[in-house]
Amino acid sequence: MSQVQFWSGLLCGIAATVVAVQVIVPKTATADQDVREEEWLYELRTYVTPEGKLDALNARFRDHTMKLFEKHGMKNIMYWVATDQPNTLIYVIAHRSAEAAQASWAAFREDPVWKRVAEETQRDGKLVEKVESVFMKATDYSPALQPVNSTR
Repeated sequence: MSQVQFWSGLLCGIAATVVAVQVIVPKTATADQDVREEEWLYELRTYVTPEGKLDALNARFRDHTMKLFEKHGMKNIMYWVATDQPNTLIYVIAHRSAEAAQASWAAFREDPVWKRVAEETQRDGKLVEKVESVFMKATDYSPALQPVNSTR
């Protein structure tokens, strides 16, 4: 599989996930939704682990990281493991803005709970060799932004 096919498939998967969330999760007006969905800044992150460390990284996300992301204003969207690239975790989170993303990441990195978790989970070696990050904005024609019964 080429890199173009991989990224095309991944982006299609992201779009399908966002659409599914739109159908399954009812819209409610809350203080947490002060930013319209089309204004969210999405972040696609890819982590490559050393051989044999993917399970430990998944456990850290499952047991700690996702909660800490939410604590610091980052919205968890979806997580995947690559089927054709070993030792690879891919996920999407959302931020209210670029400034919010910067502030959230700074607060996350300085969180004493995160520092403790990072230290404890890396006692047998680091869990991540490489991180790639891409910030994205939804297009006006993204299916996830259309009403479920839209004929557009």
